[in-house]
Amino acid sequence: MKKRVLILLFALCSMLSALGCSFPRVIVLKDPLTPEEHLNLGVTYEQQGDFDNAIKQYKLAAKNLPRANLYLGNAHFQKKEWKEAEGFYREAIELEPDNADAHNNLAWLYYTRKENLDQAERLAQKALELNPAKGDIYRDTLEKIREMKKGSGR
Repeated sequence: MKKRVLILLFALCSMLSALGCSFPRVIVLKDPLTPEEHLNLGVTYEQQGDFDNAIKQYKLAAKNLPRANLYLGNAHFQKKEWKEAEGFYREAIELEPDNADAHNNLAWLYYTRKENLDQAERLAQKALELNPAKGDIYRDTLEKIREMKKGSGR
């Protein structure tokens, strides 16, 4: 209930401000959204192609939700911000070593960049070991990396 009141109050203030009305500013001392709600909001922004707002929401979620680092990596990957994506994938792996998607996505980043292919292969293999249920996805990453390595004579 409190959350709805705050959201409605914020919306009302925004509308009145747009009309030129002035009144005291409302300061929210406690974030009305849970980390999961920030994560879901970020996913919505990302699906709309609004990666900057997605990143803002994922950063808020990441304060208390380690898996949000995977989402941060994915959003930066979409923006072709390779170093940032790599850093967040590494952070996701460090905070959640059993996160198979983080291993696979970092492997895919290296494959995309045609770099660190030995490490990419190890990461994809680890993803496959961690979550055999997603074997088709992770095997595809692993096979593509191996094909690239073979083609480059490595």
